[in-house]
Amino acid sequence: MLGLMQDWPLLCHRIIDHAAINYGQRPVISRSIEGPMHHTNYAEVRTRALRIAKRLERDGIKLGDRVATLAWNTWRHLESWYGILGIGAIYHTVNPRLFPEQIVWIINHAQDRMIMTDLTFVPLLEKIADKLPTIERTIVLTDGAHMPATTLRNAVPYEDWLAEADGDFAWKSFDENTAAGMCYTSGTTGHPKGVVYSHRSNVLHSFMALQSFRITSRDTTLPVVPLFHANAWGLVFTSPMIGGALVLPGARLDGASVYELLTEYKVTCSAAVPTIWLMLLQHLEKTGGRLPDLRQVLIGGSACPRAMIKTFQDKYGVDVIHGWGMTEMSPLGTTSDLKAEFASLQGEALLDVKQKQGHTQFGVEMKITDDAGRTLPWDGKTFGRLKVRGPAVAGAYYRDETDLLDEDGFFDTGDVATIDRHGYMQITDRSKDVIKSGGEWISSIDVENLAVGHPKVAEAAVIGVAHPKWAERPLLVVVLKEGQTATKEEMLGFLEGKIAKWWMPDDVVFVTAIPHTATGKIQKTTLREQFTDYVLPTAVAAE
Repeated sequence: MLGLMQDWPLLCHRIIDHAAINYGQRPVISRSIEGPMHHTNYAEVRTRALRIAKRLERDGIKLGDRVATLAWNTWRHLESWYGILGIGAIYHTVNPRLFPEQIVWIINHAQDRMIMTDLTFVPLLEKIADKLPTIERTIVLTDGAHMPATTLRNAVPYEDWLAEADGDFAWKSFDENTAAGMCYTSGTTGHPKGVVYSHRSNVLHSFMALQSFRITSRDTTLPVVPLFHANAWGLVFTSPMIGGALVLPGARLDGASVYELLTEYKVTCSAAVPTIWLMLLQHLEKTGGRLPDLRQVLIGGSACPRAMIKTFQDKYGVDVIHGWGMTEMSPLGTTSDLKAEFASLQGEALLDVKQKQGHTQFGVEMKITDDAGRTLPWDGKTFGRLKVRGPAVAGAYYRDETDLLDEDGFFDTGDVATIDRHGYMQITDRSKDVIKSGGEWISSIDVENLAVGHPKVAEAAVIGVAHPKWAERPLLVVVLKEGQTATKEEMLGFLEGKIAKWWMPDDVVFVTAIPHTATGKIQKTTLREQFTDYVLPTAVAAE
């Protein structure tokens, strides 16, 4: 026997419909790439999204086609998303912080037909355009007055392109399991992997996020976390869903610029990686600024330092929600919001709980296992491989036959963690050897493979070393061939231009041998222990 409820597909464009009808005048404020602040609202975002959908269809974009976006958080990026979603096409957020070869691989692998880009990234695209055969047209997210001369294929300013369509358009209808968005994760070795979100998973994830990130129609939220980081952690869906105002930071993410937005627009909630908050706190310390309106911040992407939680809480009266997740989880996994039994905690006892990555919300199941797949106890001491499942967790990668799930349908996150009896999880290590720097991933293996290409190098290893600003930065450990000598500058010079600048190791150490496991693999755990107290020169400068 089946239920007798209506069939009402969970489609993402229903969110902007709901916002326009119920919260149409709630503001969406952006720092434009051109400079000035821009003010709109949910009703206007929906109207322009309908025009975008109609214009895309005129260009031949149809159900299942991929439209890349290479852009910061602005109103144009936001309304483009909803326009793409409304015809059943797929938004593909490209991370501009990857190095050009990865961007080329990602766009080609996704087979994007069109790209929408901010002015910031036009020079980058011009350098790689001849390597992007599937891109038929480039929409530059600006107006005619600011449109640069460019060699990009069929390039047109966004406002001129949009002016060719009116809003007389009806959203397309399709199954809620239809692909909605793509985001490639570089948190793996080798080529980035494509995660494909569905309309259903995005909507369900938004409901899940609202369980932890407690916003209402009275809140004003600043998602500093970019849209190319797993849907800005879902905030571009949750805020219009609940009717909260949005403030979008554009390209300026430094401490002073973030502070200006927080205070000028009376932001009550915000979200970003620890590096952003470190810059803000340093700005506040330098200027004596306060945060009278901000009541909560969501901090994820990498572990939040205990001192940061304490400073926000004790000095500025801001509640920190420590979160964990990954691109494959849409990305919410756990948050450190307090369960009832911890509501009265204060001081160090409270920080002990807040420092953990936290517990799951309804919609995420979690377990830890040993290497044989046996489930381990939740005692807060036993650590194991962290595995998850749920309606917003990836079941496969795009065009990749790798079997991601265990026999019970759980996805192995690659992290090692403990879970206590209250269900609070804490990451203790990572089974993968990628390095998290400022919320971004750096593949140690990719850097190692380049380093061993130096004619003087016999072997190389890259590990993450603690850094006060970026959480971790790469340290390159090198064994030279017999009789050879080399300098740090020589090694870094060899890597220059082959990897993104922010992937460059902060220091180079020459050793006589690198530890190995019994099977001949580099023993990263031993190497990390060996350099656990190593102080990077950039760490000294950042303090």
